[in-house]
Amino acid sequence: MTKADIIESVYEKVGFSKKEAAEIVEMVFDTIKETLERGEKIKISGFGNFIVREKKSRVGRNPQTGEEIEISARRVLTFRPSQVLKNALNLSDMVQPPV
Repeated sequence: MTKADIIESVYEKVGFSKKEAAEIVEMVFDTIKETLERGEKIKISGFGNFIVREKKSRVGRNPQTGEEIEISARRVLTFRPSQVLKNALNLSDMVQPPV
């Protein structure tokens, strides 16, 4: 599913114009992005948590040469699905065979 698909779904289900649906979806994504940029956690009940983690710098190895290199510190985004989402995914697997 793409952002355009999400906009189309909001348009069909809520009844806003396509322009309004696009603006709402953009605002939601912008809010999520800005919150994550500040390093804050996002909890969406029944869906899951988006968490920004700090990774320390560490020594890695070039697999071709064996040379040690430093991997710089960085922030990574992780997603932990809620139990409700996990259950919904597993229930849908039981109802419909995978394609």
